[in-house]
Amino acid sequence: MSGVEKTTAGQEARSAVLELLFQVIQERKNGSAEKSYTASLFQKGLDTILKKTGEEAVELVIAGKGGKRDEIVYEAADLLYHLLVLFSYYDIDPEEMYSELRRRFGLSGIVEKESRGA
Repeated sequence: MSGVEKTTAGQEARSAVLELLFQVIQERKNGSAEKSYTASLFQKGLDTILKKTGEEAVELVIAGKGGKRDEIVYEAADLLYHLLVLFSYYDIDPEEMYSELRRRFGLSGIVEKESRGA
C-alpha cells in the first residue's frame, strides 16, 4: 500500500467517524429526551443548541490557551459533536461542509475571503 493509499484510507476512516456520529444524531433527533442528551437538545430547540455550541467553542479556546493537549482534544470533540447537532437541526449533511472545504483548497485565505464580498 502506497503512502497516498494509506492517507486516503486514513482520511476515509476519519470522515466515517463523523458520518457515523451524524447518523446517530439523526436517529436520536426525535427520540426520548429522558433517555438521550441529543434528543433533549432538539426538544429544547435552536437557542439551546446554539448556546451549547458556543459554550463548547469557548471551552476549546480556553483549552487551547491552557495548552494541555488532552483537554484540547476533549473540547474539540465536544465542539464537533455540537456542530453536528446544529447541522442536523438544519438538515445539513456534513458532506456539504466537506465540499466547501474542498472548494477552498488551493486558494489563498485572503483571496477566498475577498471572493465573498463585503
